[in-house]
Amino acid sequence: MRNILLATAALTLIAAPAMAQSISSPQVSGSVGYTVLDVDNGDLGAITGRMTAKVNPYFGVEGEASFGVKDNDIAVGGLNGTLEHEYDAAVYGVASLPLSPNFELFGRVGYGTTEVKADVAGFSATEDGESVNYGVGANWFFDGRNGIRADITRRDFTGDNGGEVDTYGLGYVRRF
Repeated sequence: MRNILLATAALTLIAAPAMAQSISSPQVSGSVGYTVLDVDNGDLGAITGRMTAKVNPYFGVEGEASFGVKDNDIAVGGLNGTLEHEYDAAVYGVASLPLSPNFELFGRVGYGTTEVKADVAGFSATEDGESVNYGVGANWFFDGRNGIRADITRRDFTGDNGGEVDTYGLGYVRRF
């Protein structure tokens, strides 16, 4: 029995490098940029960071997080106030179409959460919502590793309030 275990361990050690060569590591990229959230009362702005891991040139996963940097003035019942984007976070499945080594189109579908805050006449209210997100975009790498990313994403909010928000993003992207 001991000889069988030793033989199995030896075969595993011999086969491990061959298995590792057949499994390619994911291509990872990160981006940071500015995102405009097109809401009913105007536009909010956010700084957005993303990490993308592709399991092959056509499919991958992406995580993103944003925090608000541009508020919007609002009026409620004759009182002035502000609407602020606090944060959002989402995870996506991404399908890519590489048109050249330095240019690719992509589509993404995912799920996220967003929190906004309204301050009117000294009173403040915070609202968060879950959303199904879907969008398209493009990456252009000017030197193979560094590039520009542009995307458009719609957030369809679920729950009692529902509603939709379109986002437009532009940023720097780097392949690692």
